[in-house]
Amino acid sequence: MSLLQPLLPGWLAFLGLLLTGEQPTMPIETQLTFDAKGHTLNNNQAFSPDDRWIAYDTRNVDTGLGQNSSIELVDVHTKEIRPIYQTTNQTQYGPGAGAVTFSPKESKVLFLHGLRNADAQYPYSMSRRTGVLVAIDQPQKPHFLDGRCLTAPFVPGALRGGTHAHQWSADGQRISFTYNDEVMERLSQTNPTIKDLRTVGVLTPAHSVKVHDSNEADCFDGEWFATVIAQVTEHPKLGSDEVEKAFDETWIGQDGYRKADGSWQKRAIAFQGNVRNGENQLVTEVFVVDLPDNLTQASPGQPLEGTATTRPNPPAGVTQRRITFTQHGIEGPRHWLRSLPDGSLISFLAKDATGLIQVFGVSPNGGPIRQLTHQPFSIQTTFNFSPDGQQIAYAADNSIFVSDLASGKFQRLTPRSADEQRPVNGVVWSNKGDRIAYNRYVPTPAGRYVQLFQLTGF
Repeated sequence: MSLLQPLLPGWLAFLGLLLTGEQPTMPIETQLTFDAKGHTLNNNQAFSPDDRWIAYDTRNVDTGLGQNSSIELVDVHTKEIRPIYQTTNQTQYGPGAGAVTFSPKESKVLFLHGLRNADAQYPYSMSRRTGVLVAIDQPQKPHFLDGRCLTAPFVPGALRGGTHAHQWSADGQRISFTYNDEVMERLSQTNPTIKDLRTVGVLTPAHSVKVHDSNEADCFDGEWFATVIAQVTEHPKLGSDEVEKAFDETWIGQDGYRKADGSWQKRAIAFQGNVRNGENQLVTEVFVVDLPDNLTQASPGQPLEGTATTRPNPPAGVTQRRITFTQHGIEGPRHWLRSLPDGSLISFLAKDATGLIQVFGVSPNGGPIRQLTHQPFSIQTTFNFSPDGQQIAYAADNSIFVSDLASGKFQRLTPRSADEQRPVNGVVWSNKGDRIAYNRYVPTPAGRYVQLFQLTGF
């Protein structure tokens, strides 16, 4: 009885539809992985361009990136497992690898990789990781995209810390990331007025970057050009738009968005930014950064690479602005902002008037905020728009749901699960929009492991 009880609400709803004469289409839920280890999805871009493969790392807990060693793929049709990358000299201190995404255009995966000299004194950390690219037909051949340089003179296009949570632009020509700076982190240990503040950056294939005194462990060359693009400050003015922390970003639109003056902005990123209100309370709001085509040019007096006492700076032509001005800001589980494919709306989680966590949206030009989901329970996970921009997928009430963007009507796609087996990660659409992938913990005699599931036929 205890096993059946969590499923009853979902099946009773299904029975109710049958009694009213409606004929719902019941999706098919398939478990794709079974091994006694984790199979953790990233928050988006998990499917290969042809939708044959889903990429994942083998963490069994979300916080285990430094201890994780493997990147793998699973075939959505045959359930074949294909190893793609394994770290070398892996210990409890690192290097670690994970948070894997597929290129939208090529059969290549991108993931974060801890530094190869990780040890007990210098373990995996937020400022000690980098982005690595691997072609699936050339496994175990890593391409280190962002260079790293910790000693002056610093090098434009190389960073001094760690990149994380990489996201591809729709054309596969840019990669966004969150960033923590090791130079500033070290300074903060002796100077309390300095902090290592998380910010957002972009990788571009403009040209490779050579680093002096490269030792391939703590300092190394980069195959792409890396820049910070969000401006942050340790001491934002109360009630201002100054940002203390920038994080959990998204590219806006498949090809940008239309600005208020009618012109088209081809490349732009929205991010969550922490500000201080007039009462010195921390509030998370939505910001937009418009990007020029060329991210390799510095503004006068603001070197891209930073200095020994200042953090890296955004390139010339980058503009940053706040687009939400709310009382309580973004609230709910950790999530990344999302954009409609046409760039007309940026979405985020926040509490509605009843205190429930729902999806809301705002134009990249700012203005009124629109509530996109309307349901009697809070959203529990990250969410994603369908490729056609008509639906939103997420987990709520221990089930997978989709909501129709135009009407706000929602549909439960899986029966309600027990708490220990509810959907926990991902909720990611395939590129064709005919599959949704996500994670559940599944109990086995050997323990509970994160397994990968997919829904089809909805």
